[in-house]
Order: sequence, then structure tokens, then C-alpha cells
Amino acid sequence: MPIYAYRCNSCGFEKDHLQKLSDPILQTCPECGHETYAKQVTAAGFQLKGQGWYATDFKDKGAAKPAPAKTENAPACQACPGADACADS
Repeated sequence: MPIYAYRCNSCGFEKDHLQKLSDPILQTCPECGHETYAKQVTAAGFQLKGQGWYATDFKDKGAAKPAPAKTENAPACQACPGADACADS
């Protein structure tokens, strides 16, 4: 079921609504009651439910991923004449 973002043009109230594709577009602002509640153009939002491939194959188990190891002796900057005076290192 898609999630739609709405914003009131009168009071600026914003809220996301979980709606069926067949549901009518909301027009009345729940905050101020004006008929200026409009659907916003946003990236697609949806919820995956159940025991499908997304829950078994790509679910993050909460384990922290290790940070990439830093090297102690970084190579000298090739653009600078002296490695000690380089602003990039």
C-alpha cells in the first residue's frame, strides 16, 4: 500500500498517509479544516510486509559493519613538491 505525502497550502501542515491506490485524494486539512490539502510529488514510498525475499535475503541483522582500516603511512601527494607542506594530506 503506497504512502503519500500531503501538505496544506493554507497552514503548512504536512503528514504522510497510507492509502490504497483506489482511495480518493485527500483535500481537507486535518489541522485547519481548509480544502487546500494537496498531495506532494515525492519519491515512491512503500512498506514490505510478510516473509518474502526482502525479509530473508537483505534484512540487516543489526550488526555493525566494520569501518575501513586506515593506513598509517599514506603515500605522499604527487602534486606537491614537499609531502610535509601539502594541504591535501
